[in-house]
Amino acid sequence: MRINTLKTALAENRPIINGWLAIPSSYSAEIVGHQGFDAVTVDLQHGMIDFASALTMLQALSATPAVPLVRVTDDTPAQIMRVLDAGAYGVICPMISTPEQARRFVSACRYPPAGIRSFGPARGLLYGGPDYPQHANREILTLAMIETREGLGNIDEILNTDGLDGVFIGPNDLSLTLTGTASAESTHPEMLAAIERVVSRCRQQQKIAGIFCTSGAAAASRIAQGFNLVTPANDVMQLGRASREAIALARGNAIPTAGASGY
Repeated sequence: MRINTLKTALAENRPIINGWLAIPSSYSAEIVGHQGFDAVTVDLQHGMIDFASALTMLQALSATPAVPLVRVTDDTPAQIMRVLDAGAYGVICPMISTPEQARRFVSACRYPPAGIRSFGPARGLLYGGPDYPQHANREILTLAMIETREGLGNIDEILNTDGLDGVFIGPNDLSLTLTGTASAESTHPEMLAAIERVVSRCRQQQKIAGIFCTSGAAAASRIAQGFNLVTPANDVMQLGRASREAIALARGNAIPTAGASGY
């Protein structure tokens, strides 16, 4: 089976830089996949992407060096199994607030006896290789999103979930639930304490600590803070930022700044 290079990077203590796609386009997926990202995530939750578009995007990503990941809409096992069968090499699952939800999520990603994943790998065989069924449980990456006060309170139990590779902070939702304001770069003391708690717990349990960021500079800051998987904005944010900068430069104006947004 094709090795999941994200797990190799983590074993070598190298941070993972993850691209993020919200626009339903195989062409843009192919472009992003060739830019040097370690992984690229197809976002089915907040992206404008349905399964048919996700399939073509995963096909495009398979021709690039980036490891294809998918953020699903929720922990419904059928959807998780379907994106894995379509060739995703890892799943990011939103709104995991309890250890029971974490176990349900991981179980859907693992073939028996480790889980309940139904057999039918389809594109998994094409991308992963003919021995995919024998090694998928080892290679498929599982990340549970911490976005609620309950999830934060249960971080130790969630990280203890057998087969869970780590967690991924959704900063806007976590900020919203903790402070009443959605802000990916919140400096509210409760938000800062929450982020430090997640990072320290992940470090103690040798699990992945991931987070969505608003820019490359913000991602570098998060790596310095201890995160080992960062997403430096998504395609929508990057397209908008590049367009504003180009227009400003063409008109001889100062480059505008935009409000931070991240999910």
